[in-house]
Amino acid sequence: MSDRSPSDDQAFLDELDRLEAAGDHRGAFGEYGATVESGFLDQSFRERIVLVGVTVAGQSATDTAESLDELELLVDTAGADALDRVVQRRERPDPGTFVGRGKVQEIRDSSLAIDADTVVFDDELSPGQQFNLERMLERTALDRTAVILDIFAQHATSAEGKAQVELAQLRYRLPRLRNKKDHSQQAGGIGTRGPGETQLEVDRRRVVRRMHKLERDLAGISARRTNQRKARHRSPYRTVSIVGYTNAGKSSLLHRLTGADVRVEDRLFATLDPTTRKLQLPGGEQILVTDTVGFVKKLPHQLVEAFKSTLEVSAGADLLIHVVDGSAVNPEAHMDAVRQVLGEIDAEEIPQLIVFNKADLSPEAKRLADHQPGSVAVSATTGEGIDDLLAAIGDRLREPTDVYELFVPWARGDILAAAHREGEVLTETTEDDGMRLLARFEPASANRLGDFVIRRLED
Repeated sequence: MSDRSPSDDQAFLDELDRLEAAGDHRGAFGEYGATVESGFLDQSFRERIVLVGVTVAGQSATDTAESLDELELLVDTAGADALDRVVQRRERPDPGTFVGRGKVQEIRDSSLAIDADTVVFDDELSPGQQFNLERMLERTALDRTAVILDIFAQHATSAEGKAQVELAQLRYRLPRLRNKKDHSQQAGGIGTRGPGETQLEVDRRRVVRRMHKLERDLAGISARRTNQRKARHRSPYRTVSIVGYTNAGKSSLLHRLTGADVRVEDRLFATLDPTTRKLQLPGGEQILVTDTVGFVKKLPHQLVEAFKSTLEVSAGADLLIHVVDGSAVNPEAHMDAVRQVLGEIDAEEIPQLIVFNKADLSPEAKRLADHQPGSVAVSATTGEGIDDLLAAIGDRLREPTDVYELFVPWARGDILAAAHREGEVLTETTEDDGMRLLARFEPASANRLGDFVIRRLED
């Protein structure tokens, strides 16, 4: 039987939380493991980067080039400079080094030639591949996932956003922990239980404890969001979420529609925290519009999982405004990437209104809208096409509505205002005792106004 008391155990755990994890590698673990401040790229200067892409079976060289172009933008957003590229065609990635051994030497030569600090691969590396590459390249090897996590860490501002990013970082780092000091916390010897925990085990346990705490915190936030969504469903306001590829102009569109004071930058992932504003449609209805985090090809699964409480805003919307950059080189690929993420959060069945943005920059936006029935081409910058968009939003939200006849006495001006707020008033007829209306409502709104509803008109 151990003679350690519970207070001794707690003291030991408290001491673990104060220990600085050993290691001279970038992103070493601190008091609680990774934090949003400890990224994978060094922020004290602009690192020099070599990009690596692999064209596997089923992909073309063009696909790889476009993906590396986007990776270069991601690296720039993360605060580093991509100075060279190395590309290889393979049937499948090498299980040990992702690229072939000869290509590893080519990457090493390129890194030496430009004095690169880090090599970034366009696809996610396994922990074993990353370890082997760093040993052979003699420099840091990262992947697209690490770069995206760095960007999210830099842009997280709210307590929720920081917690989500930190959880994603920890999920990424945990299988990549390596022992830097081969020593135990307890010495072995006669009468003892043998060697105690290695530093690796301490690091791993500390990270797991921190992840559990973050998961509990985010679960509480998710529960509050669920209650808020339930309250919104009981409210008279329909909900619309703006989704789309990163830098498609979602925040600019929200600002144009509602005048919201939101962060608008020509940068990837400028928005992480959802912003909700009220919008009045041309028919008089008021709705709630929410801007959400942008998506990207090969979006790390860790981020989708960590940001589920935020992304669920889209899953609970009545309509999704899917914003597409009409000036992009391959907008169809961007649309596919967004649909893939929507599928992961069970939002693929929600009605979508496709909006091709940046019509002021490229005539391609209008051509795409012409070939996509029901879509709209706009410019969030100039306001071109916004009236058509507002009309389209109203039409799509009214599809599940019915037309009702109401009679509202003159003394009930509050009911008349509610009818204009909750639905689309089609006609108003003045009578001696009040106002007779024909209006479109959802069944829930019609129930709330039930004392004044005379009948529902048949289609």
